[in-house]
Amino acid sequence: MSETSIAEAKAQLTRLIHRAEQGETVHITRRGKPVAVLLARDEYVRLLEGHGQRSFWALVTEMREDPEFEPVDWPKETVDAWRDRRPAPVLEWPE
Repeated sequence: MSETSIAEAKAQLTRLIHRAEQGETVHITRRGKPVAVLLARDEYVRLLEGHGQRSFWALVTEMREDPEFEPVDWPKETVDAWRDRRPAPVLEWPE
């Protein structure tokens, strides 16, 4: 893993891309704080396969199909007690 500033990355983009293609992860910083990561496309695709391509509903379905999954069955009174019963605030719009 290497770290470089945005300014350095702009000046050395080709070299950084070659390093990423070789499997190195390049962290790009702004004022010393990490803001982006440059990595090989194959690594990016590998990461997406496990997470980014499934919808929320697909994840819920997968969770429900897990043999270890036990649905929560709370009484209606318990769930109702979580609700905020205060009246909604009245919003005044500027004129």
